[in-house]
Amino acid sequence: MDPDSLHLGNKNLCGWLVRLLSTKQEWLRAKMKFFLPDVDLASSDEVPDLEQRVILRLRELQAQGPTIWQSFIHCVCMELEVPLDVEVPLLSTWGQDDEFARLLETGDESQSGSQLHHGLKRPCQSCESSPRQKHCRKHRLELAQNYLKLLRTSALTHYGDGLSGPGKIYVPPILQWSRATVSLDTQGGAITGDPKIEDGSDVSIQDLFNFKTPKSSRVTVLLGKAGMGKTTLARWLSHKWADGHLDNFQALFLFEFRQLNLITHFLTLPQLLFDLYLRPESGPDVVFQYLEENANQVLLIFDGLDEALYPCSSMETVGPNDTGLALTLFSSLCRGTLLPGCWVMATSRPGKLPACLPTEAAMVHMWGFDQLRVEEYVNHYFSDQPSQEVALTELLANRHLRSMCVVPALCHLACLCLHHLLPASLPDQSVASLLPTMTQLYMQMLLTCSPLPAKLLVGLGEVALSGLETGKVIFYDSDIPQPVMAFGATHHLLTSFCVCTGPGHQETGYAFVHFSLQEFFAAIYLMTSPIVDKDILARHVILNSPWVLRTKARLGLTDHLPTFLAGLASYTCRPFLSQVAQQDETWVGTRQAAVVQLLRKLATRKLKGPKVVQLCHCVAETQEPELAGLTAQSLPYQLPFHNFPLTYADLAALTSVLEHRATPIQLEFEGCPLEPHCPEALVGCTQVETLSFKSRKCGDTFAEVLSRSLPTMGSLKKLGLAGSKITARGISHLVQALSLCPQLEELSLQDNQLKDQEVLSVVEIMPSLPRLQKLDLSHSSFSISSLFYLVKVAVTCPTVQTLQVREADLVFLLSPSTETAEDLQRAPDLPEKDSQRKESQSRTLVLRLQKCQLRVHHAEVLVELLREVPRLEEVDLSGNQLEDEGCRVLVEAASHLHITGKLDLSDNHLSVDGVSCVLRAVNSCESLAELHISLLQKTVVLMFAQEADERQGTQERAAFLDDLTSSTDSEPPRGIRLTHCGFLAKHLEELCKALEGSHHLARHGHLDFSGNALRDEGTALLAQLLPGLGPLQSLNLSENDLSLDAVFHLAQCLSTLQWVCHLEVSFESQHILLRGDKRGRDKLTGGCLPEFPAGAQLSRFHQHCIPRSFCLKECQLQPPSLIRLCTALEKCPGPLEVQLSCKALSDRSLETLLHCLPQLPQLSLLQLNQTGLSPKSPLLLADIVNQCPRVQKVDLRSLHNVTLCFGPRKKQDVVCCGFTGCSLRQEHVEPLCRALSKCDNLYQLDLTANLLGDDGLRCLLEHLSQMPISGLLDLSHNSISQEGVLHLLGTLPSCPRVREASVNLGSTQNFWVHFSKQDEPRMALRLNECSFGQEHMPRLASSISQALQLTELTLTQCGMDPKQLAILLRLVRRPSGLLGLRVEEPWVGRAGVPALLEVCAKVSGNVTVISISKTQQQLYVQLEFPRQEENPEASALRLAHCDLGTHHNLLVRQLMETCTRLQQLSLSQVNLCDASDASLLLQSLLLSLCQLKTFRLTSSCVSNQGLTHLAAGLGHFYHLEELDFSNNQVDEQGTEALIGILEGKCRLTRLHLSDLLLGSSTLATLTQKLSHMNLLQHLCLSRNQIGDTGAQHLAATLPGLPRLRTIDLSVNGISLAGGLQLAESLTLCRHLEEVRIGHNALEDPTALTLAQRLPQHLRVLHLQSSHLGPEGALSLGQALDGCPHVEDISLAENRLARGVPHFCKGLPLLKRMDLSACEIDNQTAKGLVASFALCPALEEILLSWNLLGDEAAAELAQILPRMSRLKRVDLETNRITAAGAWLLAEGLSQGSGVHVIRLWNNLVPPAVAQRLQSQEPRLDFAFFDSRQTPQ
Repeated sequence: MDPDSLHLGNKNLCGWLVRLLSTKQEWLRAKMKFFLPDVDLASSDEVPDLEQRVILRLRELQAQGPTIWQSFIHCVCMELEVPLDVEVPLLSTWGQDDEFARLLETGDESQSGSQLHHGLKRPCQSCESSPRQKHCRKHRLELAQNYLKLLRTSALTHYGDGLSGPGKIYVPPILQWSRATVSLDTQGGAITGDPKIEDGSDVSIQDLFNFKTPKSSRVTVLLGKAGMGKTTLARWLSHKWADGHLDNFQALFLFEFRQLNLITHFLTLPQLLFDLYLRPESGPDVVFQYLEENANQVLLIFDGLDEALYPCSSMETVGPNDTGLALTLFSSLCRGTLLPGCWVMATSRPGKLPACLPTEAAMVHMWGFDQLRVEEYVNHYFSDQPSQEVALTELLANRHLRSMCVVPALCHLACLCLHHLLPASLPDQSVASLLPTMTQLYMQMLLTCSPLPAKLLVGLGEVALSGLETGKVIFYDSDIPQPVMAFGATHHLLTSFCVCTGPGHQETGYAFVHFSLQEFFAAIYLMTSPIVDKDILARHVILNSPWVLRTKARLGLTDHLPTFLAGLASYTCRPFLSQVAQQDETWVGTRQAAVVQLLRKLATRKLKGPKVVQLCHCVAETQEPELAGLTAQSLPYQLPFHNFPLTYADLAALTSVLEHRATPIQLEFEGCPLEPHCPEALVGCTQVETLSFKSRKCGDTFAEVLSRSLPTMGSLKKLGLAGSKITARGISHLVQALSLCPQLEELSLQDNQLKDQEVLSVVEIMPSLPRLQKLDLSHSSFSISSLFYLVKVAVTCPTVQTLQVREADLVFLLSPSTETAEDLQRAPDLPEKDSQRKESQSRTLVLRLQKCQLRVHHAEVLVELLREVPRLEEVDLSGNQLEDEGCRVLVEAASHLHITGKLDLSDNHLSVDGVSCVLRAVNSCESLAELHISLLQKTVVLMFAQEADERQGTQERAAFLDDLTSSTDSEPPRGIRLTHCGFLAKHLEELCKALEGSHHLARHGHLDFSGNALRDEGTALLAQLLPGLGPLQSLNLSENDLSLDAVFHLAQCLSTLQWVCHLEVSFESQHILLRGDKRGRDKLTGGCLPEFPAGAQLSRFHQHCIPRSFCLKECQLQPPSLIRLCTALEKCPGPLEVQLSCKALSDRSLETLLHCLPQLPQLSLLQLNQTGLSPKSPLLLADIVNQCPRVQKVDLRSLHNVTLCFGPRKKQDVVCCGFTGCSLRQEHVEPLCRALSKCDNLYQLDLTANLLGDDGLRCLLEHLSQMPISGLLDLSHNSISQEGVLHLLGTLPSCPRVREASVNLGSTQNFWVHFSKQDEPRMALRLNECSFGQEHMPRLASSISQALQLTELTLTQCGMDPKQLAILLRLVRRPSGLLGLRVEEPWVGRAGVPALLEVCAKVSGNVTVISISKTQQQLYVQLEFPRQEENPEASALRLAHCDLGTHHNLLVRQLMETCTRLQQLSLSQVNLCDASDASLLLQSLLLSLCQLKTFRLTSSCVSNQGLTHLAAGLGHFYHLEELDFSNNQVDEQGTEALIGILEGKCRLTRLHLSDLLLGSSTLATLTQKLSHMNLLQHLCLSRNQIGDTGAQHLAATLPGLPRLRTIDLSVNGISLAGGLQLAESLTLCRHLEEVRIGHNALEDPTALTLAQRLPQHLRVLHLQSSHLGPEGALSLGQALDGCPHVEDISLAENRLARGVPHFCKGLPLLKRMDLSACEIDNQTAKGLVASFALCPALEEILLSWNLLGDEAAAELAQILPRMSRLKRVDLETNRITAAGAWLLAEGLSQGSGVHVIRLWNNLVPPAVAQRLQSQEPRLDFAFFDSRQTPQ
């Protein structure tokens, strides 16, 4: 640091320290006492001036020497708040020299000077008018004037004219106001400009400084990308001011932040102006005071605000006497704390701006040149040169060069290159073709340097790159080698200037003539330097965001570096790079390929708008078509650009990439500042399908330029230009252009504030746009006359479908003509074609004119306009001021206007008297479907149906649907709804007179008076007037303040009015509805049900009897009220259903109600819902069975819900009683049993969820014999324990009618006992989770032993271990009979076979059956009593065959004793591989048996050794009747061993060998052994893949099995060849009952062969997935027709199409039919469903995954009531809609016994499905089938 700057910095620090310590007087006094304990401070305390007092004390400290002084300075920095940028110089400078002492010694002078320097206010003289004062004023003015002259002279000297080039001409760039700025740093918010400035308007240089603006808004920021001429404009303004043109400013200062960044110490404003810019020759304080006084004539320009290094907080400002960094001074100037009233202008690149800018700062965008400016610049550049015309021609003829010249810097560079190239060019040579890219433009500039100095270029590139990486743009002599500097200066690549780093201290600085040139040289270095590798390249080939990260202080310095790298990767640049790098082109090509590869990776990423633009620039520079194609195809279909500025060059780069795209694209620009002439770049861009602009900055110029591009964009379908500033001039250009775009489908000009003429001019082009579908002109301003013109256009234009006008909305929706645009343009004068005439007659128009201020006199005009429309779908005139007369006019005209949908006159000031007028007006309207008037809600809506001629073809379907659907409360039925109109009783007579003779009321019959004030008087009057209105379907009187007397009066209507069938009353909520029998049409979706296909023949269901019903809810029912109610219902015809609901019903009221029931013989159902009852109510209800013999069901739930069902008592009828959740205890059991004991036909008693406990159960079991129950006793959830279970067991001997009992003491708490009418010899008992202990075993065994009728006992998870089970088996003893014991415990799955057999050896009886299933954890043992002892000699003889160890010898002995009569041994999922003991034990056991008939070993793992043992054990069993070796895990050798076991087994009747490895040799052996099994009845060989060879072997063997009844050969890989032989063989097996040969490719010939002679006893035929077609299926159907024994047919998963079997004779025993996935459609289903009707025993129909629709559903629905045994219908994944589903629900309601109809994955909306299922729970729309058909 030089001495001058050091002195300046120390002087500032001195002043700062003095001011700081002036506010810390106590702290300074304490430090003085600490460092100078002997010094008297009284003398300094007497100084009144605080700053002078501080200076005196600091002098004393300084005088003590450097040690004390340095210690004091350290205390200042450590204890006081000292900024870091002050602390460093304070510690480093002041502690080492005597500079501060020198300053303190001149304290008075410096202090005085400092005060003047900062404050610049001298004390004024006492007399201002004295001659001395006047002389001083004149002298100060002369000093100021001299300085101002000096400023102008300096500006002329430094900036000249601010221009370069031969022409020396300045062409102003395009400037445009922008209200919204770019984003701020983390501490700032959004900046908004001056609201008075017209956003988006163009601005001239003179407009930048509006002297009428307030002082607070004199800050202007020029925003422009690099090269737009920001610095040039700043210097040109300085020159113009110095030349006397900006005469409003007396002083102008121009600062560049790239130089201000070099000043790191604090400054005052005078120091900034005088020390760093220009120092006055004398009197600086006087000059500064003059500048302050005339601040409104001072302009300060700060160039390069985006390069500021130290951004300050938005609150960081300094006062007139303070110091700060350069940016802090800039902030203070902007905010008016320094030089208030002055003008500040800053230039910056778009992006992040410092938060110090005030919110009212005006933002101006610099857009560079348009074509006129380019031509002007070129003409002036080449003025007085012969090549002027040639240069301009070359430039304008080349699109790429012309697009680059919109950037002023590139325009200058292009002129420079043309200036050098044109003289040397040939006459026919195009020079512009040598300049296709920006990179090659710079490269061509360097090629003028001949010869090309490679080393100097690389050296200059190294300097440039180091500057970019360190953020350096100004270099000194030490930064640049001397040869490089000389080269740069010689060729005007570098510029030099004076850099002021302090007062009087200047250095020479160097910079590239343009910042982009520095980036270009950096790119050259990266591409040519041998020390640059791929990783370094990758760090620079990146896409920078225009928005700076939170952690960065400013925008980066690498705007164009990636673009230059991409440009140098072009093949054209390879020779140039090879020459610079002094390498061959292969070396250069490798580096270029690396850059291209990096760009490829970037092209495939998902990028936002700014990075997409930057990528397009890079791709365009490479001139690589393949890369451009990859980039174009990687762009998303919808490409948005939001909130960043875009120039012509940006769009040109984008369109150059889009030229390589094969698919269309959508471009959306929202909130982007757009260069006015940038749409020129879209000329000829045929890839754009949607183009949308949303920006306030798009004005008439933008629209004019866009208009020139639109006709060339042949694929454009949607155009949006919203929120712009377009006036009539811009609209006129757009209209002319749009008429040349016949392919346009959507046009949006909303939010442009268009006036009448502009709106009409746009609307008039609709006929010239034949494909237009939407025109949006919302937020426009137009008059009523224009509105009617728009209506006329909508009426007359045949393509308009909808016109919607609502306050700010104005939208046309159109239906494109069927004629193409080319056809329409080819013959515009031809007469209208027939097709067009038909379209105009069939089109419908929707007209919405909402809140348009239409009045009464407008109604007639509107009606006349609408008469010309053939059909109006909707007319919405809501929110206007038509009043009664206008509404009447429109309603009367409605019948002539052909409205098919809605006429909405809501919110039009209709009065009560006007309602009657409207009702009279609609009486003659036959097409009216619904009228809704609500004066309170301001609603007047008329809904219309189709025209009469159109209704004729659908009357039958409409009537059909009327019978099937009805209205709901949530969606009111169509009719006349006069709701919330405030009608009183006095209005009813006039209203009913107006309703008499209404066609609509007679046809639909729905009348709604809800929400009025009729009260009891009106209800009584209405009841008298109702007969005059004819039969209705419903009458709604809700919310009319009715009393209970009125309800009872309405109840009499059930008997006096024939049409009233249902009366629903919710008293508190005042819901009162009278309904008839005929049902409405709008049940499902609030509209019509889906249409049936054309030609659907649907027959109507027979009308069934719908009972009359009375429903009364939310009402307190006392005995008198109940008596009155029953009296009112006595004359009501039956059957009658009564539903009552109230908060609580007393015992007296319940007794009264039950006492009145015999007076209602027509009563079929009585329900008390959500009604609280007392604990005594179960006893009262139980007694009703005796009082009223017609009772069939009594159901009381939770003392809140009662259901009583009535019917004529017959002998076979049964009574069901349920008292669930009624808190019944032991004391209630005896009276309850006493009441029920008198019921002879008691079938079911449900006492679940009570509090009986073990004592209550004991009491109930004691009285059980008194109740003649013949069905089910349910005691679940009654807190019953093991004691209760044991008591039940003890009761069984005295209950011979019990046939089954099931108890679960776990989470489910089930307790069921099933009875029969007669004594049962056999009984089953299931005990689950009973947790028996060892202490329970004796009592349990005793009860089992005594219950002789108990034949099956199942113990599931009852906590019984092997020891307890053994005890139980040992203790159970009976005199005779069989007992089956099944134990399901986890330990069974873990125990081995020997351990389980050991348990079986402990029984007291003889074991006849042993079954072990490890997976099911189940052990089953059947015992026979009494136990029969075997002859000892026979036992010893059998034991002699065993050679086992001691333990197994003992076990075999025990098994021999207990298993002497063992007939069946089943082992499933056991493991006989690991240990040989199990298989040896089985061998010994088998050898000891003599009566075994069945042996099963399935799904087990068996070793070959184990199979050997089994074969040895089974070898002597020639009398075996069943063998099952299915699904075992054995190898081929093991399979052979299993087949070997069959040797000699000639008496087998069942053989199962599924899922084994049957080879060819094994098959031959098997068929040879099968030939000897003459008694075989069941053969199962499924899943063996025996193929055609095995089928042929079996075909030869099967006829030799005369008793064969069942054969299963599914999944065996049999094809047609084997299938034919197998079918011929099966036809010879005349006793076959079950044939299962599905999942084989058998094809039609096999089916034909089989059908020729089906077995006469056939019961089951499974041919699913057998590759059958229609021919085979039909032949089978004909063969099966009439078969008397068939029960199950499966032809699923075959492509049957129209070949589904049909039956004429029927199948009397058919229970199951599976035709899933057979491609069955509606037409085929008709005959199929008719066949189902001939199968009365059908229980399950599977038709899932077919093509069935509503017609098939209708056919099925018709037969459902007749299928009495049908339980399940599967219709998953078909094409049934809501209509078909409702038909099925209707079929179920006819009394069908179907449990479930599966409808998952059909065409029924979820909401409709939920509603249907709530009304008919048997319709199942769920994915999972939770309701399997019970067996």
